[in-house]
Amino acid sequence: MSAAGRRAAAEPLTRPPRLAPGARVAVVAPSGPVPEDRLAAGLDVLRGWDLDPVPGPHAGDTHPRFGYLAGTDADRARDLERAWCDPSVAAVFCARGGYGAARMVDLLDWDAMRAAGPKVFLGFSDITTLHEAFACRLGLATLHGPMVASPDFLKDARAQDHLRATLFAPESVRVLASGRALAGGRARGVTLGGCLSLLAADVGAAGARAGARGGLLFLEDTGEETYRVDRCLTQLARAGRLDGVRGVALGSWVDCAPYEDLRPLLGERLGRLGVPVVEEFAFGHGEGALTVPFGLPAELDADTGTLTLDVPALA
Repeated sequence: MSAAGRRAAAEPLTRPPRLAPGARVAVVAPSGPVPEDRLAAGLDVLRGWDLDPVPGPHAGDTHPRFGYLAGTDADRARDLERAWCDPSVAAVFCARGGYGAARMVDLLDWDAMRAAGPKVFLGFSDITTLHEAFACRLGLATLHGPMVASPDFLKDARAQDHLRATLFAPESVRVLASGRALAGGRARGVTLGGCLSLLAADVGAAGARAGARGGLLFLEDTGEETYRVDRCLTQLARAGRLDGVRGVALGSWVDCAPYEDLRPLLGERLGRLGVPVVEEFAFGHGEGALTVPFGLPAELDADTGTLTLDVPALA
């Protein structure tokens, strides 16, 4: 395994270049199938930003046997790999989450993708698996943000505006203000994380990150019962994945238990870490989701509910 694949602690990663008007962006579906009307609407939004979006050849597919997948594992991997290795493509955006990234991540030619150089990668939810892989195997910072065909993005001006600013003028959104303190204080570290259940599922996987030491860990999820959130947090703790974490930001918990019921669990499981914890930070599943860069040094201030990036998300 490469040195990148052995990363045990959070460390600053390479920033890809920002986008410019007219940039060509590929839109791929590494996970679940994408409704045609939502994909078309998302592509129209990108064209309105003066981008040139190109859907992958299999972005509209559905697996012939497993309808929860957007085409076969090999085809989904091929779309992502070819887009990444195409020198005319400046960014790769995921169309939606769902499930399936874990099935195709090891089919990618990571050596070829590393040779292709850095570019913007965007997604969230099931795409957490790929955020982790890009960090560990490519040493590349990525964007945890709204996806092209997600309903929340298509109907949400705040989410669109923040993503657009991050892509074209990242210096204008170096301070992300949202949330409140579950455990007060300030901490410095490197951003990482994503969907809690996907991070737990990655424990023990080949090439997975060994832990969040030195990191500011972002966690959110959707559709999980409280005991399953408990199980995932406990799994991460028992596996040592929370050792040395410097701060935690908690995002949306859409379609989980009512937050007043979930909050005591989050406080009990994470409060014992003795680090600042911000709750209700606006990222992940839900309205007004902010785009959070992963792999960058930053300061988390739980008392003011802010994340301040040391450098812009994109170079």
